[in-house]
Order: sequence, then C-alpha cells, then structure tokens
Amino acid sequence: MERIKSDSGAGRVGVHIWVVLTGLLTFFLLCSGGIVTSKGVGMSVPDWPSTYGYNMFLFPFDRWVGGIFYEHSHRLIASAVGLMTIILAVWLLAVEPRRWVKILGVVAFVGVCIQGLLGGLRVTLYKDEIGIFHALLAQSFFCAIGILAVATSARFRSGRWDVFSPDRVLRNWVIAGTALTFLQLALGATMRHEHAGLAIPDFPKAYGAWIPDTSPAAIASINQTREAANEVPTNPLFIWIQMAHRIGALAILAAIGLATARAWATSADRSIRTWTALWLAMVLCQIALGAWTIWSGKAADVATAHMALGALTLLLGVLFSFRLLRAGELRRSWTPEPDRELAGIA
Repeated sequence: MERIKSDSGAGRVGVHIWVVLTGLLTFFLLCSGGIVTSKGVGMSVPDWPSTYGYNMFLFPFDRWVGGIFYEHSHRLIASAVGLMTIILAVWLLAVEPRRWVKILGVVAFVGVCIQGLLGGLRVTLYKDEIGIFHALLAQSFFCAIGILAVATSARFRSGRWDVFSPDRVLRNWVIAGTALTFLQLALGATMRHEHAGLAIPDFPKAYGAWIPDTSPAAIASINQTREAANEVPTNPLFIWIQMAHRIGALAILAAIGLATARAWATSADRSIRTWTALWLAMVLCQIALGAWTIWSGKAADVATAHMALGALTLLLGVLFSFRLLRAGELRRSWTPEPDRELAGIA
C-alpha cells in the first residue's frame, strides 16, 4: 500500500461529498422500502417499469394516494440513487488513482442495476422470495457506499483513519458480530417479505413458554385463535424463524459485548473504545425496538425504525471490520506520514 498524494484535492473533496450524499439517500431509500413492506403496500403499483401505464417520472401527482404514494415514492428514490451511483462510478474511474476503489465503484454500479432489476421482478413475477434478496442486496450496497465514503475521505487518504495497534482477538469478535448482524438481517427480511405477520405475538416468551410448542395440535389451536382475531395463520417454520431471530439477537449482543470488553480492557486508542461502546448501545436499542415491534402489533413506524437501526448497526460493523483489517495490513507494510495538504482540508 502507498499513501495517496493530493494532486487534485478539490476534485477528491467533491467525489467524497458525492459519495456521502449517495449514502444518505440510500439510507432514506432503505427506510422508504421498510415502510412499503411494513405497510404491506408493495404491490400497490402492479406494473413495472411503468406506473399504471404511465412513464414512471410522469405519473400524475394527484394519483399518489394510499399505498401508491409509498410504493411510487420508493421507485423514484431508487431511480435517484441509481443515477447518483452511475455518476459516482464514472467520477471514480476518471479521478481515483487507487485500483481497488475504482473496482468498488464499479461493483456498486453493477449492484444498483441488479437491485433495480430485482425490484422490478418482485412486481412482475409477484414473488415474495425475490423481496428477500432485494432487501439483502440493498443492505450490502449501503455498506459498499459506506466504505467508499471512508476511502474517499481526507483522513483516510492521509493515513490517519486506521493508525492504531491491531488486535487480532478484537478483530475476530468484530468480524463475528458483523457476520451475525448480516445473518440477522436476512432472517428479518425473510419474516417481513413472507408476510407472515407476528408468528409469535408475545415477548420475551413465545406463546407463554420459553420454547414454543409447535406440535400439530398446538399449531391448530394457535391458528384458531389467530383466525378469530383476523390474523393470518402461522406454521412451525415461521415460528422457528422468529425464534432464530431472537436467538440471533442474543448471539450478536454476546459477540459485540465481548468485542467491547476486549477493546476497553486492552486498547489505548480512544476511538476504538468509542466505536465498540456505540456499537453495543445500538444493539441494545435494536433489541428494545424489536420488542416494541412485537408489543405494538408490528406497527409500521416501529418496524421500519427497527430495520433502519439494523442497517446502521451493520454499517458500523462493516466499517469497523474494514478498519481493523487495514490496521493489520498497514502494520505489516508501512508507517503512514501525515499529508499536510490533505490534513488542511480534513
């Protein structure tokens, strides 16, 4: 690795600002998609890429009503993210000297194209399963943009973002916590896109027990009660997916708790301790939001907040893992020197 010289400072500041704006709009898009799914209005617009036969961008505003408003708005925000990603990829190819950053920009462009296609196929094929992959790719794209935002920053370029003594144990716990968070989001996406409602309506227990009874007789009794309350029937698979989601939350809490304990016990770097403390606080808030989602009967705003905080938790984990992995590589290869010109614009 080599430190990046500032031969075009203004242009690089511009591309960094553009990446950050793309990331912010992507987060807004994730929230928009969460609202669409939570409100169950994903098929309010039954055609794609048109909207009720209109060009998507010419759809009359007076027809943006009910679920159409949420679904159509989501499509327009997605189009804006796609356009910004195209510009970003071209910009990086034009001004960015680092090959891996260029490649990541192209990967982001390909990813946003696939994401748009998956969103369209979810509508035209009417397949809920596609929505699961659509959601996971959205989270992955958000993390890729986050890495690009860091990589294009002045602090990163001058070598001041990842200068600290690497800790292999801390790194392994952080990577484990990040991987578990992604799996947890996959379980959450499965529950949301299968439209199974609250397969387990109580918390912290499940149908009054710590281990739910999913025998045929128990399921028949559960569904009889659910149908009387005008709720969708459930089955053992949906119940155990939600149980896995709960167990996953405990596993994430344990991994991030251990990472936090390790950082505060061994790290002299204040930022590392701060990152772990913030990460742990986010997970605790995420668990609280998960419980609130159940207690509120899966209220759309609460469920969307739960999903949004999950995305931010994953992003922090990805960036933290990236930082720790780079620390080990930099330690083995070179000791960075401050870049005064870049430090002046940090």
